[in-house]
Amino acid sequence: MPKEFSFFYNVYKVVKCIPEGKVTTYGAIAKYLGSPQSSRMVGWAMNASHVHSDVPAHRVVNRLGLLTGKHHFGANNIMEQLLENEGVKIKKNQIQQLNKYFWDPSKALPPF
Repeated sequence: MPKEFSFFYNVYKVVKCIPEGKVTTYGAIAKYLGSPQSSRMVGWAMNASHVHSDVPAHRVVNRLGLLTGKHHFGANNIMEQLLENEGVKIKKNQIQQLNKYFWDPSKALPPF
């Protein structure tokens, strides 16, 4: 398996662990996977994840809580609707009180 596919697979494993009503960041996933400089590659994995219906990609946002991947969900507000349906508060495409909803894989999961 090519290295980038292995990385994507590992990203998907982490994203599947994000509890409903919580979010994490591209950077937190990259750090957990031992590659803290790979936030952008986590983003690429999220962009490609839409062919996998079991990956809750809507729970991954940028470090500021912005819904930067929303255009990959079809209509611009689907990502926001999915998060709001889980109780996450959003205003102007940004999660409000990110620390309240933030899920840290490095604290929640066993070492990678």
